[in-house]
Amino acid sequence: MMKRTIIVSFLLGCVTLHAQPWIPDLGNGEYKNPIIHADYSDPDVVRSGDDFFMVSSSFNVAPGLPVLHSKDLVNWTIVNHVFKNQVPLDVFNIPQHGNGTWAPAIRYHEGEFYVYYADPDYGIYMSKTKDPFGEWDPVVLVKEGKGWIDPCPLWDEDGNAYLVNAFAGSRAGMKSILVVHRMTPDGTSLFGEGVLVFDGHAAHGTIEGPKFYKRNGYYYIFAPAGGVSTGWQTILRSRDVFGPYEEKVVLHQGNTDINGPHQGGWVELENGEDWFIHFQDKGAYGRIVHLQPMDWVDDWPTMGVDRNKDGIGEPVATYRKPNAGGTNEIMVPQTSDEFNDVATGLQWQWNANPQAEWMFNRGSIGTMRLYCMLLAEDHVNYWNVPNLLMQKFPALEFTATTKLKFNSMMDGDRTGLMIMGMDYASISVYQEEGRLYVGEFICKDARGGKEEVLTDSAPLENAEIWLRVSVKKGAVCSFSYSTNGKKYKKMNTDFTAVEGRWIGARVGLFASSTQLTNDKGYADFDWFRIE
Repeated sequence: MMKRTIIVSFLLGCVTLHAQPWIPDLGNGEYKNPIIHADYSDPDVVRSGDDFFMVSSSFNVAPGLPVLHSKDLVNWTIVNHVFKNQVPLDVFNIPQHGNGTWAPAIRYHEGEFYVYYADPDYGIYMSKTKDPFGEWDPVVLVKEGKGWIDPCPLWDEDGNAYLVNAFAGSRAGMKSILVVHRMTPDGTSLFGEGVLVFDGHAAHGTIEGPKFYKRNGYYYIFAPAGGVSTGWQTILRSRDVFGPYEEKVVLHQGNTDINGPHQGGWVELENGEDWFIHFQDKGAYGRIVHLQPMDWVDDWPTMGVDRNKDGIGEPVATYRKPNAGGTNEIMVPQTSDEFNDVATGLQWQWNANPQAEWMFNRGSIGTMRLYCMLLAEDHVNYWNVPNLLMQKFPALEFTATTKLKFNSMMDGDRTGLMIMGMDYASISVYQEEGRLYVGEFICKDARGGKEEVLTDSAPLENAEIWLRVSVKKGAVCSFSYSTNGKKYKKMNTDFTAVEGRWIGARVGLFASSTQLTNDKGYADFDWFRIE
């Protein structure tokens, strides 16, 4: 694999790494869980040399299928996305909450990285590349089907290739089964009839998210069962790829506060150490990422630590770091953005496939411009507005602040800072009767089509303003604003964030308009900082 040097600057204006709200590396040779306190759902991981790469579900947002990189499985940064726009383009140009990219798997095979993912409404897709930091090939539809989810490939020593997958009851009308197919060696299509290798209805209901491996002559399928927030890790093994498979539970919540623990992937270090990455469903904070020590006993994997001595591992809160070699720099996935570059940071994602006119970077000036895009005629709230520029909640508690100048053109122009989920709230700057105001808007049951409520407002004398949201434990959000960047005035009503459709709540920026003309108002954002 081509080596690259990743230079990540954590000096963003006045924001340093030490101001980041969640740092898992304890700096003493140990780490704390979660290793990423952000919504990287359904993580899978692969090693190539001394590099680790992780992918996760991205559902409807774009760019999609984030690729993260680490040298030690604890310190991660976002380095890429597999695609900028999700297919079919005409479908995902409109927000498709909860649809899209489900449960990817990443593998390294004969010098190339492969990512497989499922769209539950269209089928199983694949993309590959020789350079995970560079361009990924356009996605290929490997298997058309409705309800086919959670694919994972396996290339055997004899040259044969296979794919395991699960089924979504909401589309396929069946669930809790795993099927293995033969696959062409190039990974682009399936052939032959699939074999049902495991039925989890008896003891492993809602078994899903399978990951396929081979070790010591055994075929292994790692698969969570029992539900996203209440389940456990099941391991299946067989001497034959088509079974029959033995079963064993190796990781569960036990006496810990880590519910699930759900879907993830195994990775082996160069020195032979084994580790398992998985997620925990944490409501508004999304599906956050944990790292568990792993070992092998009698050709069965063990995960976590069996503190209650019931024969099943439990997730760890802290543990020694993986011995990946060398001293690794403390890093976290990107959050703040000074908008000084020609492109926005990789942490940003839109609510649908982006259109070129939504945003322009002004790197030489150090601002990012959002244009006030016309809302739909049947607009009720912002749930189905595509041009929301958002990122994940990065910690249990944090503060997000942005500085902007609003160049409105007409009544109905609006911009601001938003917390988005199935309920949402924003602190907005808007024009009404020719004058600018700052206001707090809250929408309960946005997904159900309810309207916003204006809970607080004040007139503004200037178009330059600082907007802030402070998120406390329990996802309680407090909005405030400043006209000088020093003294902030709190808005009247606190808002408790909730998750979106299969994703956590998100924080970000927007600009919109209610009138169509031959020109648009816009907001120039100077910076966005999370502390």
